Amino acid sequence: MIQNSKSDKINILCIGSVLWDIIGRSRMEMQRGSDMPGRITRLPGGVAMNIAMTLARFGLKPALLSAIGRDEEGNELVNACLRLGLLTDHIYRSEDLPTDRYMAVEGANGLIAAIADAHSLEAAGDKILRPLRDGSLGSSRHPYSGLVALDGNLTLSLLDDIAAAPEFSAADLRVAPASPGKAERLRPFLNRNRGTLYVNLEEAGLMCQAEFSDSLTAAQAMLDRGASRVLVTDGGSSATEAGPDAPITLSPPRVTVARVTGAGDTFMAAHIAAEARGEPREIALASALKAAATYVSGEPPL
Repeated sequence: MIQNSKSDKINILCIGSVLWDIIGRSRMEMQRGSDMPGRITRLPGGVAMNIAMTLARFGLKPALLSAIGRDEEGNELVNACLRLGLLTDHIYRSEDLPTDRYMAVEGANGLIAAIADAHSLEAAGDKILRPLRDGSLGSSRHPYSGLVALDGNLTLSLLDDIAAAPEFSAADLRVAPASPGKAERLRPFLNRNRGTLYVNLEEAGLMCQAEFSDSLTAAQAMLDRGASRVLVTDGGSSATEAGPDAPITLSPPRVTVARVTGAGDTFMAAHIAAEARGEPREIALASALKAAATYVSGEPPL
């Protein structure tokens, strides 16, 4: 049960990675071993953070549940969250764990390589969920009943606990893997028929241990495996939303790609915001595809 006045403003919880993105981008095509001129930026990032930032731009009030160190980088990151209108009251601040980081290199031909250092989030474990258990945001007797955006940077054991925990039994769970390498961590939500899963074609294949040629086939396979509801994207080709009702497949707008890191998070956040506005399924999917296309073109998704 919500107990403090600050929590009354929250209309979605974003649970998972909040870190610094260090991104190197070149306008030239790159291959393994390439050494090209470009720009290197440091921006607030992480799946939960990217989703929260986009939700805030769409007028929602997200609260972050994550782990951030009490080091200088952590203090800077919290201040950046506040400037973006995100609620940070419930973030677990560790005295001995450093603030996490993500590093990627992108060329004109897309993502070349990336390393996600989310070890502090993994080490913090279920400490980040205390507000959902101690009455600050909810408890097992009075579970939080709003929207929850959850990312796969948490450990498999913690995600398994969340899929079955009474504290999440009333929540509208929206779940995404942090990367293809962590897609299989979402299996508990397949096994328990819980939540709405947002994955790309590669991630769907890893979860189903199969290869798919299109988003519709992948979405149907995930439902057959036990998913309650899924949204599967396939880059510039198509995206499918599927669940209890007939699936919907749409093609995204064609744009020139200027960046890729964060595109999936933008799609997920835009879809959540569209449904929160009451848009019907097909319009919500179209809104999310438009926002993601605008983002990869280099413009803000609004």
